[in-house]
Amino acid sequence: MSFSTRIIGHPRPDSIDQDVLLPRRRSYTPSPVDWRDQILYFLLVDRFSDGNEDTRPLLNRSHLTAARPASPSGTAWRWDRWAESGAERWQGGNLQGLQQRLDYLHRLGITAIWLSPVFKQRGHLNSYHGYGIQDFLEVDPHFGTRADLVALVQAAHERNIRIILDIIFNHSGPNWIYPGSVWQPPYRGFPHSYEFGHWLDANGTPIDAINGEEDGVWPRELQSAGCYTRAGSGDLGAGDIEDPQAEHKRTDFLVLRDFNLGSPGVLADLAQCYKYWIALTDCDGFRIDTLKHVSLEEARNFCGAIKEFAANIGKQEFLLIGEIAGGDYNQNRYLEALERNLNAALDIGEMRLSLNQVAKGLQHPAHFFDGFKTGSTQMGSHRQLGERHVSILDDHDHVFGAKLRFSSEAATAQQIAAATALQLFTLGIPCIYYGSEQALAGPEVSERSWLPGWGSSDRYLREALFGPRHPRQSGRDGLHPGDAGLDLSLPGFGPFGSAGFHCFDENHPVYRRIAAMTALRSAYPALRQGRQYQRPISFLGYPFGRYGNGEVIAWSRILDDEEILCVLNPHATELRGADVLVDAQLNPPGSRMTLLLNSLETATQAPSSGAHPCGSELAVQRATNGIAFVEIRNLAPAELLVLSNHAQASDGGLRE
Repeated sequence: MSFSTRIIGHPRPDSIDQDVLLPRRRSYTPSPVDWRDQILYFLLVDRFSDGNEDTRPLLNRSHLTAARPASPSGTAWRWDRWAESGAERWQGGNLQGLQQRLDYLHRLGITAIWLSPVFKQRGHLNSYHGYGIQDFLEVDPHFGTRADLVALVQAAHERNIRIILDIIFNHSGPNWIYPGSVWQPPYRGFPHSYEFGHWLDANGTPIDAINGEEDGVWPRELQSAGCYTRAGSGDLGAGDIEDPQAEHKRTDFLVLRDFNLGSPGVLADLAQCYKYWIALTDCDGFRIDTLKHVSLEEARNFCGAIKEFAANIGKQEFLLIGEIAGGDYNQNRYLEALERNLNAALDIGEMRLSLNQVAKGLQHPAHFFDGFKTGSTQMGSHRQLGERHVSILDDHDHVFGAKLRFSSEAATAQQIAAATALQLFTLGIPCIYYGSEQALAGPEVSERSWLPGWGSSDRYLREALFGPRHPRQSGRDGLHPGDAGLDLSLPGFGPFGSAGFHCFDENHPVYRRIAAMTALRSAYPALRQGRQYQRPISFLGYPFGRYGNGEVIAWSRILDDEEILCVLNPHATELRGADVLVDAQLNPPGSRMTLLLNSLETATQAPSSGAHPCGSELAVQRATNGIAFVEIRNLAPAELLVLSNHAQASDGGLRE
């Protein structure tokens, strides 16, 4: 009998040390050889699917007003109510719903799914995001059960899709309150702290002792006051990143309670909790939340413990991705300090903003491509490796810049496909945020003036793709099964400012474009592991060089003698063309390059009648100075071409 079978057959353990005997030297699903071969997809479980999309129509984006119904009481649609629903309520997405959508993701070309935290939250709150854990050994009932999570991982593995869990060891949920029933007392610098106040019961009422599974925090190892720093609420950016007692490392995360990881046993117990989830689910990696807020030594020890446990059950490349806020310098410092104990950092700093602007033709492409050069930026040396950074275009936080999805301020829907091409075909591990394949953008521009906090609130990054009619009721009332748990006074936080209409459209041109690009990336190792070179271009008689906003962007990926050339028109409305430099040695006189992909063709699902149809060939030409180049003409706005000098595979053998 497997560890998972034995555990699932019993209530969740009370103690991670006394009740759980973790397996060792067992056969689990092995890790990928190289995570650069994978395509990640990040989703908020509550906002992705509830499994009931067949009871709701597909959203017609040409008639959005029809998807904004009156409330059951007859009250007309109100934008403040839609916004309230998105900010403060669970929408109803769950693990079984996600499992039913695995084929949708498989056809998109996704090979690894990163889930928002699925662990049990305080039931009296509406922390749908999952970052305020009350029980570190249980799945939140809004999402399902431990058995549902195990079944999801198994079903994903059957489709060759990996599962990455989002974990937190910097802090717990608001499971206790400071003396005097104060939620956020002023920060006290090291070595000072507050006395412990009271645990909270199932309804958030202060109590003296933990008496049941809804009280305080679980497992038992985390029920000591000494497990918590108790320093109050301070500045999350204050202090030197090298200082283990810096304010940003000791403060609570607002009302989320900071762990005192220097207290004996706390770090080890938290590591044991997450080893339990690896053993139980057979998951393939962790995204580690708020890693900047633990010291370098604590981060190294925790990640090392996880890595060693995973290796002992056959997961030698168990993926650990760090969320390290503060930009390139901080990301670089943690990668440098943790070495192989941390696989990669989320590229959520300056690079994400450059990717956004370059893809829209609003910034010189050098701002993006120079980020890969060693010495150009703090992260350059790690980005140059490819395997050490995860490329992010959108996510649920946007810690840098406006809190708006890429498509909210795009000129056309297909621009996000152009941005995704930059992620997929440049160095790194690409991560697509849920809904990007549907170009989620929030309500139309004319309606945004009615929305509180537009551009500054996380809620507008978190539309519910499955289109709930109504959210769940507030607090514990929302745990009632089925319709009994719905709040009929609020509309669901559906896509594009709608309620009751889902957005899983596999015929959408953006979905088709991205699916074609992921298939190409999977087929050509050079696009995943090749060296990268931004290519100079020439147009209108100008010399070859790197030109600015809105002009053709070209880059090559080279692996051995194979060159794959990517050519993107970032301009939103105008055709573009240029002569594009290629490698003269890899493309000798008489060479030709074959069109592997024309993104416009994938969108229309018809051969192109215009320039550069897929399968056509371009002659590699020579300038008088020996420069080799190909002529690209009339490339449509926000469209992509991919060419190869070795389009056909070869079995090898003797030349005749």
